Amino acid sequence: MALPRAARTQRRTRIQEAKEEQILEAALEVFSLHGFRGATVDQIAEVAGMSKPNLLYYFRTKEAMHRALITRVLDTWLDPLREFDAEGNPVSEIRSYIRRKLEMARDFPRESRLFANEILQGAPNIEDELKGPLKSLVDEKAEVIRTWAKAGKIAKCDPYHLIFSIWSTTQHYADFDVQVRAVLGQNQAGEGRFEDAARFLEQLFLTGLNVSEQPA
Repeated sequence: MALPRAARTQRRTRIQEAKEEQILEAALEVFSLHGFRGATVDQIAEVAGMSKPNLLYYFRTKEAMHRALITRVLDTWLDPLREFDAEGNPVSEIRSYIRRKLEMARDFPRESRLFANEILQGAPNIEDELKGPLKSLVDEKAEVIRTWAKAGKIAKCDPYHLIFSIWSTTQHYADFDVQVRAVLGQNQAGEGRFEDAARFLEQLFLTGLNVSEQPA
């Protein structure tokens, strides 16, 4: 990843670090609203509350800001999958994974939209990460799921599509939050919607993976 210009100095000061975070926070807001193509450096500078030349001292281009954000988001997004424990109880691990992903949808909706926009554009900034570290991690956790199935702890399933399904259903509550709240209506669209979603998704996935309920 290309470092911000200030990061290439021999020793970064606290002021430099704070400025970089200020810029990235502003960039996240602008990119999540307008997408990469619709966002401009001028918009980001305005939201950051600094001049354009000052902003460009820290990040030379819009691409550099976007790349820094996308790399950070991808790393954060993978944390719940990294915690998927092969030695744990499958039901507990899958339930925890669903809940961690929903918590991320609740707490990081702008990051989710940023990531979704990157994927919709063909992942030009993170294709190498998707084919490298992401694939390796998913391969590792897919083997964990296969091992559980072979041991009869969960029903046989395609582990990749199980992971994809959890990704899509949980991230829906970030990427399509406006739609979710509109359809649920005022009485159901509060913070409790995430707990309601967690209970439903647990039932959906864990019932489907319950060996005792599978046909002989």
